[in-house]
Amino acid sequence: MAATTGIPGNKAIWVGIFAELTEFALMFLVYFIARINHPEVFHQGPEKLSLLAGTANTVVMLTSSWFVARAVLAMRADRPSISLRWLVAALVTAIGYPMVKALEISWNLDHGVSGDGDVFQMTYYYLTFNHLVHVSWGLLGMIWIMLRTAFGGYSAQEHRGLIAFASYWHATDLIWLMIFPLFYVLP
Repeated sequence: MAATTGIPGNKAIWVGIFAELTEFALMFLVYFIARINHPEVFHQGPEKLSLLAGTANTVVMLTSSWFVARAVLAMRADRPSISLRWLVAALVTAIGYPMVKALEISWNLDHGVSGDGDVFQMTYYYLTFNHLVHVSWGLLGMIWIMLRTAFGGYSAQEHRGLIAFASYWHATDLIWLMIFPLFYVLP
């Protein structure tokens, strides 16, 4: 079966993506319930966070995903070595996410934004920590995909694993693109 027919990747990754999206949908529900019940805290919340850190992580996630998409295109063009180069670029870029997150948490704590603060801060840490966990799983998956690519595990005819990983990585981006405006931008 060619990687370009049927659903992208495989059914298992879509079960995982559905579970991830369901988990975050429930967390966003908690966010909106908390926001409705504590509007003043959520209105003041974004000014307590580092917009620079949130923006940096948005750029990191989107850039890394673009590199992954380029890796898929290179594999489809039967250029596995170029695909691997794009994956290396994606990994190097994506490692920036936990690095920025660590610096941001340090900055937050220095400025009194902690997980035991107000409801905005608790919700922020709960959602962003869970997203960090999913990014970390994605980083491990990316390393696995890179190893498979390096050792000839994919070809232009069969690269469903690469497509499955790309689908997961883009879903993780989608979640961040919801977290970013809710916490960092919207008053």
